[in-house]
Amino acid sequence: MSMSSAMNASVAGLSANSSRLGTISDNIANASTFGYKRVTTEFDSMVVGSGAGLYTAGGVRASTQRIVDQEGAIVTSSSALDLAMSGRGMLPVTSITDVTNGGTLGMMMTRTGSFAPDANGVLRTANGLVLMGWPTTADGDTGAVSRDTAATLQPIRIDANTPVGDPTTEVSLGLNLPATETRPDGSTAALPLRVEYFGNLGTTESLDIRFTPVQSNPDGMSNTWTVEIDDSQSATNPIATFTVTFDSSQANGGAIQSVVATSGAAYDAASGTIPLTVGGGQIDLFVGTPTSSGGLKQLAAGFSPSNIAKNGSPVGKLVNVELDEQGFLMATYDTGAVKSLYKVPVVDVPNLNGLVAQEGQAFVASPESGGFYLWDSGDGPTGTITGYARESSTTDIAQELTYLITTQRAYSSNAKIIQTVDEMLQETTNIKR
Repeated sequence: MSMSSAMNASVAGLSANSSRLGTISDNIANASTFGYKRVTTEFDSMVVGSGAGLYTAGGVRASTQRIVDQEGAIVTSSSALDLAMSGRGMLPVTSITDVTNGGTLGMMMTRTGSFAPDANGVLRTANGLVLMGWPTTADGDTGAVSRDTAATLQPIRIDANTPVGDPTTEVSLGLNLPATETRPDGSTAALPLRVEYFGNLGTTESLDIRFTPVQSNPDGMSNTWTVEIDDSQSATNPIATFTVTFDSSQANGGAIQSVVATSGAAYDAASGTIPLTVGGGQIDLFVGTPTSSGGLKQLAAGFSPSNIAKNGSPVGKLVNVELDEQGFLMATYDTGAVKSLYKVPVVDVPNLNGLVAQEGQAFVASPESGGFYLWDSGDGPTGTITGYARESSTTDIAQELTYLITTQRAYSSNAKIIQTVDEMLQETTNIKR
């Protein structure tokens, strides 16, 4: 009968509004929780149908959804490892329990986190979320990595107490050789240049370079020099000898015309480098490309080594770690050296609202969210990773309090209907009396 259906519908209304009250209480309780995503409750009517002249109430059904794709406001902080996403995407994390126990790491994701190294150097939050990334070389190369699985991601570990050396692998020469020395009446003395570099063990080594003019043109300048290189680590010197001929045309006067190696590795004209085999490995020596303005020059001016550059650094201790907008975790040492340790990708899924919420503002993929893909920060559809920042809760207190008032009224009204139905049934019972 209609009275029974009215009571059942009101009971469904009480249950639905109770569910909505639960989401409102969660949202308000987490108004100050960084990275919290508010939950909404949607009501759908249940239609049972109607009989001959009588209406049968169906009631209401409640469904909840966490709005993950809504972005919270970015709040700045004083910690370099307070991280937040600016735009779409999430940070890849795993559980400290999985890291401690070993084995396969569970893949989770979060929008923000306050990360710090623990006693083992693992970069984690206070609630146990461990930041993951791809290990890199000092210049940021990750090598081949998987983008659709977490197989190549590793928990980020920072060893702050171990000294680190960064050997030199590249040396660039920028200098002028006096053109007049290649005349028959020029000086035959070699022009010396010492370039210090850092060895594999952090030692300071040196390349001793000698530029000797070739006076082979009896009528003027030959524009040719012989270059010999000795290495302080090598038992056999010179490690390389080559001849440089400079252009004397109006268009490219003073630029390199050709480089011919007489001992050691061959000259690469495309990159302008000569590979040097030193005592600790290989150093690429940049001398310049043909017709370019960089590297070695020959003009009618004095010998001037004006731009000598090299990479590498002596042994140093870690003083600071920061994550840049490209997702590179950059380490700064007390020697002034800066190098990349890891690259943190940005995780994205087709349906962010289909993610399943976990403890600590973390999420995992589900069939509703679709599979994840690991993008470079700022690439594709994703935003960038921001340091010194946290993402605030998406809860709007004023809106939730408004929902609270309407929910309370709806709950009271459904309870009133039940009371009314009870009174009507009581009247029906009284007819028998």
